[in-house]
Amino acid sequence: MPNWATVTEFLFLGFSDTRELQILHFVIFLAAYLAALVGNLLVITVVTTDHHFHSPMYCFLVNLSILDLGSISVIVPTSMANSLLNTRTISYAGCVSQVFLFLSFCADNFSFLTIMAYYRYIAICKPLHYGIIMNKRACIQMDASAWAVGVIYSALHTGNTFSLPFCHSNTINQFFCEIPQLLKLSCSDTYHRELAALAFSMFLGLGCFAFFVVSYVQIFTTVGRIPSEQGRQKAFSTCIPHLIVVSLLLSTGGIAYTKPISDSLSPLDLLAAVLYSVVLPLMNSVIYSMRNREIQAGLRKLLHRLILSKNNMSIFVS
Repeated sequence: MPNWATVTEFLFLGFSDTRELQILHFVIFLAAYLAALVGNLLVITVVTTDHHFHSPMYCFLVNLSILDLGSISVIVPTSMANSLLNTRTISYAGCVSQVFLFLSFCADNFSFLTIMAYYRYIAICKPLHYGIIMNKRACIQMDASAWAVGVIYSALHTGNTFSLPFCHSNTINQFFCEIPQLLKLSCSDTYHRELAALAFSMFLGLGCFAFFVVSYVQIFTTVGRIPSEQGRQKAFSTCIPHLIVVSLLLSTGGIAYTKPISDSLSPLDLLAAVLYSVVLPLMNSVIYSMRNREIQAGLRKLLHRLILSKNNMSIFVS
């Protein structure tokens, strides 16, 4: 039997060994993290504190914001701490947790985007049946199903990956624990596991993509029949951001998990990882929620209430 050493920690590649560039990386990631934190927390606060937003669409938006906060919080703080402290290590247990949580949040995110395609199809193509189909019980069941799918999907992939022995190296060619890079470090033949994981992911991804295509073909067909140009523009303006988010998630995730693993980190690998782990959670609240005029109005009302309460408190104290 080969003498395999037990891996107790992993080393990230890191963005640079130059101290100035490490600080720059920390500052950029800190700005992105704070922007994502503020944007998504504002969406959650506005929707949960105003009863006018207690509808299926805004319930789904809150779930998306929670998932975005979770996914970026799993990756970015660790990467910032490594740059600030000039270290690259993560424990074995920490890497397992990072893989499980990040995959779970990403899969849940994709599940909710799929559900929202169905929601838009019902709202636009079957408006007379909307109240019957999108009732409170159905929304709760869809929410629970989406979260369950993400957890199960992540548990299967995480268990499949970390049941392998690691002996080639403990250096991950990425700034976080990414499954393709981890499989590369395994001592055993990972071909069949990679093929099974890829087939399972593609089956789910292509199934959801086909659902998107069918839903939006019918949505755009229905929108095209709207006589009012203003009505068509309003319908398209609500659909386009959804399609942008889905396209970015599929394209960047596809690059990361389907392209051949190289011996060194290529600029394309790094760019794809930054896009789907940092930029998407930041941009979702901007292009999908903050552009919503009702969310903007709700945010103004929230700020107005906060200012009034602060003024009343100042008067009371004085």
